[in-house]
Amino acid sequence: MNFEEADPTPDPASVMATATIAMPAMAATTTTTATAIELGPYPGDSETAAGALQQRGARASSSDTAAAAAAEDPILEASRLADSTVPDGGFAAWSVIAACAVVSFWFTGVSYSWGVMQSALVADGVASASTLSWVGSIPPTLIAACAVPNARLVRAVGLRAVALAGVGIIVVAEIASGFCARSVPGLFVAAGALLGLGMSLCFTTCAVTPAQYFHKRRGLANGVVFAGGGLGGATVTILQGVLIQRFGVAWTYRVMGLVALATGVPAALVIKERNTATVAAGQPSASSVGRVEWQLFRDARFLLIFLTGVIATFPLLVPAFFLPLYAQSLGLSASVGAGLLAGFNFSSALGRVLCGLASDRLGSLNTLLLTLVTSGAGMLILWPASTTLGPLAVFAVLNGASNGGFFATMPTVVGNVFGSARVAVALGMVVTGWGPGYLMGAPIAGYLLDAYGGQDNGLQAYRPAMFYAGSLALGAAVLVVVMRLRMNPSLKARV
Repeated sequence: MNFEEADPTPDPASVMATATIAMPAMAATTTTTATAIELGPYPGDSETAAGALQQRGARASSSDTAAAAAAEDPILEASRLADSTVPDGGFAAWSVIAACAVVSFWFTGVSYSWGVMQSALVADGVASASTLSWVGSIPPTLIAACAVPNARLVRAVGLRAVALAGVGIIVVAEIASGFCARSVPGLFVAAGALLGLGMSLCFTTCAVTPAQYFHKRRGLANGVVFAGGGLGGATVTILQGVLIQRFGVAWTYRVMGLVALATGVPAALVIKERNTATVAAGQPSASSVGRVEWQLFRDARFLLIFLTGVIATFPLLVPAFFLPLYAQSLGLSASVGAGLLAGFNFSSALGRVLCGLASDRLGSLNTLLLTLVTSGAGMLILWPASTTLGPLAVFAVLNGASNGGFFATMPTVVGNVFGSARVAVALGMVVTGWGPGYLMGAPIAGYLLDAYGGQDNGLQAYRPAMFYAGSLALGAAVLVVVMRLRMNPSLKARV
């Protein structure tokens, strides 16, 4: 799974190979094991064919249209053939998915529990919420920024080695954060940059592995993997809340690092590639070719998916980072705030599984639209009205489910629309666009909070941040509607 800039004049005869198959036109073949897929040029100018490329999971209304689209795009056709050979279940496949879920537990859990650490650091007088929100924004930003380099690393050393490196760096980052818990620059380095590097390696592994083992139940597999992250966020939040009260922030970091070492490393050892590629004689092997397909940006569908991710990631981390502070502004205890964040993350885990199932049954684009509308409406309507614990708990559950659903659904959308053989390239390009939202989304909310008086100025100080986040979520939903109608104008279609 390598990302390199596409040759501006690619050889039309170059064809990828995937999952122990050979293209019918190839006479002589040799078999080789590949860790990723060789990609040919993306046919950006052939997009005007009838129906373009239907989402595989949507059961296109016309088989002739789907066949014509696949014929124009050899990678999509190869994806279809490869998907027919995946196990779609079995002990080995689900073991790898379970291992990815454990790795997801840590790279998502330590990020989504940042609100508890931020609240404790603010209470200790280390820095303001607006400053510390930058620390919490760095790790997810690096997930986006490192997508392409990490893919090249996977090509070089394999999924297992990348997963082990990611978990190891997370362990080091957590322990190091314990030694600089009162130093803002130290937190930027350890809890920000170093942790983000480890998280990015883990994300790359978890995002692309399910497509090698599942086709018909790919949405469910992605949901299970990322549900591990939601469960991690909830569990880590609860543990951190207890540990902070008993031992303080510094030792909380150290203990979490040791627990990550004990559980994350064994899981990473289980992860492995499945692909065995058959390459035509005389063609470059999958291990030697991989391209960033810049021509994807000429496809309106890809551009809409890309822009949806760019906008949607700005509000995603706002509730997770600010629920504990908001709870304290309501007069609730820090433990109640941690409990709300734990509920948010438990709901996120459930939402990831349910949205995975919904992607398989209702269509991944339909499911993505539902998650964004639910998230935006909740932040615009329910959160501002949450002046007591009851409504705030309902908001935490609903927003957590929709938030988790976004992360579980997006890889399925990309894989279904552009093919499993292209999913690593296309998803890597999409995730790279999430960087600005990850970096700026929560800090913008923090600056809005400070500008209107801070957490000590009552609940009205939070409302500009709520309206900012909710409006962007609904803006992203509008782009999904446009793409949904382009794919299939029928409102009842499974797209």
